[in-house]
Amino acid sequence: MASILIVEDDPKTAAAIADGLQRDGHTTRIAATGIAGDEILNELPFDVLILDWMLPGLSGIDVLARARSRANRVPVLLLTSRDHVDDRVTGLDQGADDYLVKPFALAELSARVRALIRRAEAQEPARREVADLVLDTQRRIAHRGGVEILLTPREFDVLLCLMRHQGRVVTRAMLADAVWGDVPRATPLDNVIDVHLGHLRRKIDDAQTVKLLRTIRGVGFSICAP
Repeated sequence: MASILIVEDDPKTAAAIADGLQRDGHTTRIAATGIAGDEILNELPFDVLILDWMLPGLSGIDVLARARSRANRVPVLLLTSRDHVDDRVTGLDQGADDYLVKPFALAELSARVRALIRRAEAQEPARREVADLVLDTQRRIAHRGGVEILLTPREFDVLLCLMRHQGRVVTRAMLADAVWGDVPRATPLDNVIDVHLGHLRRKIDDAQTVKLLRTIRGVGFSICAP
């Protein structure tokens, strides 16, 4: 399951893509213009970006170029009616990971999204760091200042999700999707997530002068070096 941003100005196309991806278990958000998509992408992390080339105000290629200039490596599936080789080369050279020509079958789009997710998961680094906090993703061990932090498997997964998006806000919905494989529930996971974040904060920050975990009230959480 993944969080996916769809930047598409045709409402019927955007709704159809979102509906298909949600049926696959993903969470989606839609932006109808390049400017809106760029702003959302600058504020929140996503696992996949589905980006239309021809957008009002700011083209998909411009949105892509801005994201890559900010070192945002989100996997990008570029949608376009342009089918010339030069156009495909331009899109890929600007940083797109895949390219799908309109009109397309939703089944093919879903398959390409799954491939992008698998590719990104296969590229998980063996080590992630924020300041003196180090996560060994292969042995699933955390250290801060050289001292091992004892984490439960769920706490480790929550911390890994935050560190994958370090410096950016991770919402409760994104944590639910990434860590719990969120599906429709009678009650939300907000309280469970808050409990896990409380445990992580005590284990990671309480004995430290420099605090790394932050709560952005009403939005979510982030981890970053000061």
